[in-house]
Amino acid sequence: MRTHRPLGRLGGIVLGLALVGAITVIGVPLRDNVTVATAGLILVMPGVVAAWAGGRVAALVAALTAALAFNLAFLPPYWTLKVDLLDDAIALVVFVAVALAVGTLVALEGERRVQAELRSAEIAELYEQQGALRADQQRLAAEKVAAELVGDQRSALLRSVSHDLRTPLATIRAVTSDLRDGADYDDETRAELLDLVGDEAERLDRLVANLLSLSRIEAGALEPERQAVAVDELLTDRVRRLKRLLRDRRIALDVPFALPLADADYTLVDQVVTNLLENAVRHSPEGSTIRVRARSKESWIEVSVADQGSGVAAEDQDHIFEPFRRGEGSTGSGVGLAICQAIVEAHGGSIAARRANGGGAELVFTLPVHR
Repeated sequence: MRTHRPLGRLGGIVLGLALVGAITVIGVPLRDNVTVATAGLILVMPGVVAAWAGGRVAALVAALTAALAFNLAFLPPYWTLKVDLLDDAIALVVFVAVALAVGTLVALEGERRVQAELRSAEIAELYEQQGALRADQQRLAAEKVAAELVGDQRSALLRSVSHDLRTPLATIRAVTSDLRDGADYDDETRAELLDLVGDEAERLDRLVANLLSLSRIEAGALEPERQAVAVDELLTDRVRRLKRLLRDRRIALDVPFALPLADADYTLVDQVVTNLLENAVRHSPEGSTIRVRARSKESWIEVSVADQGSGVAAEDQDHIFEPFRRGEGSTGSGVGLAICQAIVEAHGGSIAARRANGGGAELVFTLPVHR
């Protein structure tokens, strides 16, 4: 938006003088054919134009110069300041008054327009500043909410981890203390206690692995080291290594022989499968069946783990992968499924929850086929 005179004071003066000169040069040869009033009206124009372009000072200079030109070139005797007739003298006085008045009025109107434009520009700038302030306030409010959420999540993580660490550690301490004190156990009981220590140690290992992965995810450092992975071997090995965790469940492993290799990080995918199996055990009754299935679909390998528990409510299916989101009655830390989602998405795949056939929950994720 323009908020100043088009030419400025000096430019307005130059323009006014140029117009006076041009009108004088053109009008002198024609002065015998026009009246004095006509010449005066035409010479008022430079003052108007100078007022529009340069303001009151330019209008005053142009009006006085036009009055001088009017006297010299159009009032006899020509080219002298002398005025012989009373009518010509009156015409000169009226011309000067009219030229000054018109120029001043145009200049004042122009100044009011400029001031209005300046106020409009200032108001627009204030609105922009107000909008920027609102945006900053909203950003700060969002950052505050995010900081509070992070704080809440960290508090929840600390509470959850404290509980999850203390439980197996308490078991390990109790068993090792009894064995160290020479408690009299038969061989079968001693073997069960040692197996219990092994189970709790594996549980601690899985928890630590999840925490390490969570820290890598928060730091943005989760980069899969891709290789050709035989998903059938990975699933079989993972089920075998978790046999004590799965000992009270029946495992139905359904993987075709001709399943293509996946382009994935073996360790990270192994962690996903471990978390899904542990989640299935946590949410299914003893003696129920956990079905592990893998299929090839175009350029993807789809892996699913289904249990026979209470399932996931429809309204919760999009939220169970959020950090620290626990299902009803869950005793987990609430980070396992969130880590699964981050790992799968880092591979370019997707993960979702749905109702399994016959009830229960089925968690499905995809991995790209190795080319």
